[in-house]
Amino acid sequence: MDLMKLISEVLLDTEAVLFTKESATERFGKTTFSDDVDIDFAVQITNESAIPKLLRLANEYQFYLYPISTGNNWGYGSIQNTPIDGPRVVVDLSALKSITLNNKKAGLVTVQPGVTQQDLFDFLQENDWPFMVPVTGAGPHCSILGNALERGYGITPRTDHFAAVNALKAYLPHPNLCHTKFESAVSALDGSSNDYIDKTFKWGLGPYIDGLFTQSNFGIVTEMTIRLAPKPKHFSAFYLQVFDSEKFTDAVALIEQTLLESDGIVGSINLMDRRRLVSMVAQNPNGQGQHSVMTDRQVEAIASEQRLPHWMIVGTIYGSKKVVSVTQKQFKRRAKNLGQLNFSNSWLINVAKFVVNLPLPSIAAIDKIKAQLNTLDEGIEIMLGKPNQVALPLAYWRNPRVEADKSNDLVPDRDKCGLLWYAPLIKMSPEVLTDFVAFIRKTTPKYGIEPLVTFTNLKHDCIDSTVPLVFDLENPEAVSSAHQCLNELFIEGCKKGFVPYRINVTQQAVLPADDIFWQTTTLLKQAIDPNGILAPNRYNP
Repeated sequence: MDLMKLISEVLLDTEAVLFTKESATERFGKTTFSDDVDIDFAVQITNESAIPKLLRLANEYQFYLYPISTGNNWGYGSIQNTPIDGPRVVVDLSALKSITLNNKKAGLVTVQPGVTQQDLFDFLQENDWPFMVPVTGAGPHCSILGNALERGYGITPRTDHFAAVNALKAYLPHPNLCHTKFESAVSALDGSSNDYIDKTFKWGLGPYIDGLFTQSNFGIVTEMTIRLAPKPKHFSAFYLQVFDSEKFTDAVALIEQTLLESDGIVGSINLMDRRRLVSMVAQNPNGQGQHSVMTDRQVEAIASEQRLPHWMIVGTIYGSKKVVSVTQKQFKRRAKNLGQLNFSNSWLINVAKFVVNLPLPSIAAIDKIKAQLNTLDEGIEIMLGKPNQVALPLAYWRNPRVEADKSNDLVPDRDKCGLLWYAPLIKMSPEVLTDFVAFIRKTTPKYGIEPLVTFTNLKHDCIDSTVPLVFDLENPEAVSSAHQCLNELFIEGCKKGFVPYRINVTQQAVLPADDIFWQTTTLLKQAIDPNGILAPNRYNP
């Protein structure tokens, strides 16, 4: 079957751009944890009308469609590389970039898959909408819609990004249903044709189906309406440096109490260990391409030079001037005797910024402080919903070929960075978290992986930890070790109750099919996609 000829005969030039096998593999086959994935063909959709035509062809001629938004799912991957009996076709939705402003008072915005964090930020600025973009550490060029469908989260007030999704529309792969766009019952009944009620009320009428399109292969989502968080009248970030490693338990208790008592005022809180901080402020002392972890002596030397604590707590406070002030005072009282506390609106930080920006000769100590303050400013931008690349240099920490220069676009898969993620959910308990830290620090060094620990505290009772497995992608031994490391973390972590909320495409293909949950999803998949044409094995063993 000449797939390119078949598709080109059906799709109009105004509906899509076609890519041959070689160009498709080069453009869409890169990952941060494997060799390039072979893509038989790719279609970049420029008009939605091409999607039902593609679904009909795939059902009739049995080839497989892999929809992507912007394709920047670094560390998790977008395209399955498991063997399948038929051509593998990427459906690139990045050219669908429409943004519709629905209601300025409510902050309701409808976006297509290609709308990036930067696109939405620029659009809100141009239209004078005082709302924050639901940013992530993945950077300015990643899809808003794609992140929400992966159930991603961020540090702005609407931390859970799919929770902020009120409505979506999609095309189903079923041969009898693929011709018409799926929408909620409320949308179908709304005779006003503007879908306002559907876009306002998340739950709709009847069974809630929208959630089935998250972390799944049940449809191609072409638009999503999200409720944005308004820009706060006042804001402050807090930075608590805990220099005594024995106070980890107290730090966890502080975070739990703060999130419990200041829900809606304090956003998510990050808790980072010393090694993670070292990776943010220093070059790898072993060299970018070395397959070995830092010694305790190396970590101590860098920490001493940079004055890094054992643990750093970073969080945000949003609200009126009075609310921010009162919350700061409460947090300061709770954090007493834990470590050194600074707020982003403090006179000390503002004076430091003023001094280092004076036209003085370059001095190493001043330059170092200036770099740290610049990173601080980038972190504050993220907290206020302005996308940037502050978190992306992490992916380059063991890349001996490309330096992370934030003055240019950082694209980890293009630059052959090695990166995988271990992202488990953990009970908010000092004892459990202490066990988790020990588990990471014992396991990852066995495979030459640096134990970099970050906790993102979204609620007072449950924590997500994002542990990056950073390695040299062009070192076969390092690649193999990273996958072995992730496998042990996953298997042994589950035994301890550390259950991932998100896994990569390789892991998705080997989920336990005999569990009742996956049996149920298999039945749903068979009903919605009887020919199995849409992203085989994606969260569906």
